[in-house]
Amino acid sequence: MTDLTRFTIASAREHLRKKDFTALELTDAHIAAMESNRHLNAFITETADLARERAKESDFRIKNGDALPLDGIPLGIKDLFCTEGVQTTAGSHILKGFRPNYESTVSQKLRDAGSVMLGKLNLDEFAMGSSNMTSYYGDVINPWKARGHSADLVPGGSSGGSAASVAAHLAMGATGTDTGGSIRQPAAFCGIVGVKPTYGRCSRWGVVAFASSLDQAGPMTRTVRDAAIMLNAMVGFDPKDSTSANLPMPDVEAALTKGVKGMKIGLPKEYRPAGLNAEVGMLWDKGAQWLRDAGAEVIEIDLPHTKYALPTYYIVAPAEASSNLARYDGVRYGLRVPGKSLDDMYAKTRAEGFGKEVKRRILIGTYVLSAGYYDAYYLKAQKVRALIAQDFEKAFGKVDAILTPTAPTAAFGLNDKIDDPVAMYLNDVFTVPASLAGIPGASVPAGLTAHGLPLGLQVLTKRWDEETLFRVCQVLEDSAKFPGLKGER
Repeated sequence: MTDLTRFTIASAREHLRKKDFTALELTDAHIAAMESNRHLNAFITETADLARERAKESDFRIKNGDALPLDGIPLGIKDLFCTEGVQTTAGSHILKGFRPNYESTVSQKLRDAGSVMLGKLNLDEFAMGSSNMTSYYGDVINPWKARGHSADLVPGGSSGGSAASVAAHLAMGATGTDTGGSIRQPAAFCGIVGVKPTYGRCSRWGVVAFASSLDQAGPMTRTVRDAAIMLNAMVGFDPKDSTSANLPMPDVEAALTKGVKGMKIGLPKEYRPAGLNAEVGMLWDKGAQWLRDAGAEVIEIDLPHTKYALPTYYIVAPAEASSNLARYDGVRYGLRVPGKSLDDMYAKTRAEGFGKEVKRRILIGTYVLSAGYYDAYYLKAQKVRALIAQDFEKAFGKVDAILTPTAPTAAFGLNDKIDDPVAMYLNDVFTVPASLAGIPGASVPAGLTAHGLPLGLQVLTKRWDEETLFRVCQVLEDSAKFPGLKGER
């Protein structure tokens, strides 16, 4: 039989409905791949038995002509999404053993669409990181290797387990979350598609919070069409999330064939700083030419406050994190380290339960919110954030979409930057502005470095315009003909 892990979501869906193979066979193939690739450390918790049960339910519906949109499709769920009865850790020791008695809205929507959950995917602790090296459960390994080298590379973060599992064909798709680039950057590092929809498109209810005004769920897949299929199932208004938008969502899968003829595409000059990696710059130029060839007009634009995005993000996000993570005290759930008093128990539990990067961000966040510093740092950062959003609003008065690199480099080696937090934070330099503005963005794999490592191009559009986002992404994918880790996808 053909290797069933090589199919895309779109093609597998067609074969399942034609009964060329069963959902159980498709699921078993991915379970086998998952089990034989544990060296990648992509999963924290595997749920093979649960996956087989759900696959059998899918086969029953397909047999009776009642197939759901994602029936029988094996997916991985980032371990930031609460899953009923299945351990949810957020990659942290402090939540070890936590089994929610409820399901996050996004994972429930995917389940209601018939998908099969293979397990919970590894991530940077509480989604804080750009390399997936801050997880309590160990480093995730990028399935790509530099040509002629055997050294392990990072998959990017925080959704590194999601990206690695999809790139290595362990799952057909995966959920990710993006706070400052945590879907798009690992997608670029692992040569897959990653989509961050407009803030408010996907419910945050049941997703362990990092920075509440920034966190947004999205799909990670091997093709643009697969991302559209997943996103269609994930979005929707949720009264349990006060930031959830009660707005209609266009069928983004149906928009994929519309092309970009007549569109205006902006290239922000601020995204080409002195010293930009030459291969990244060349790929950006190539992407712009692909869009010209498809009938779009490409113009240079200004986003003048871009240079302030990274410092603004690293004030706003830690401030919100310090507030959100105050709930982990060892009293109600997760890790508890006994102490001589209640305060002593709090201190010991948090000292043992939180990793170094999480502690660093809590301290930064608490500092910028403290009396005497709130106005100087946090309030000023919020004002700059508004200016960054205004830059995008003005730009989208001139263009339909913006094209940039996704990340400043290709994937780097394990431990290359771990001792320099500032160097690590710079990985998000191209993705953070869109997160601060709440606009949708996506990374599409578009080329390889001279060493054979994937590079991505980022597409940004105005708020609520995912349709244009997917149209541009599809043209880039068609033009790039990116081979993927295992050849044709």
